[in-house]
Amino acid sequence: MTNNRSKPPMNPLDLVAHGPVIPVIVLQREQDAVPLAQALLDGGVKVLEVTLRTPVALRCIEAIARACPDAIVGAGTLRSVADAEAALDAGARFGVSPGYSTDLGHACRNLGLPLLPGVATASEVMAASAGGYDFLKFFPASAAGGVPMLKALGGPFPDIAFCPTGGITP
Repeated sequence: MTNNRSKPPMNPLDLVAHGPVIPVIVLQREQDAVPLAQALLDGGVKVLEVTLRTPVALRCIEAIARACPDAIVGAGTLRSVADAEAALDAGARFGVSPGYSTDLGHACRNLGLPLLPGVATASEVMAASAGGYDFLKFFPASAAGGVPMLKALGGPFPDIAFCPTGGITP
């Protein structure tokens, strides 16, 4: 596997500097990983989130990290410390989780793996913020109230940036 532990960690908020879209990629076949990543890069999409929802996901992250050095490949659906460790070892440069747990937050920080933790409520925002996270995945955005909920959260949390995902449409 690609060992990413020697690279300096990036600030998760820096991800948005590379473009306004972070595709959530679910790959069923390892052979599709590099061609898809290259097509996205060619189209100007540099930040790629490969979800850990399939048995080939870690191998896909590793293949993309090796073959597409200009891509900023991350691992989505991190749910445990073991997921974070495996993602980092596969070459992921950041992680995304569907929710926030103190264990996962601390582990990612200790590993040097930037994390974009998921939140859907004010209490979850407060927990992630207490863990040192200020760029959060608002998930599932549509089911959790969409734009009105984001505006509502923006009032008490002006220091937090959100990346909405889940049911987002034009």
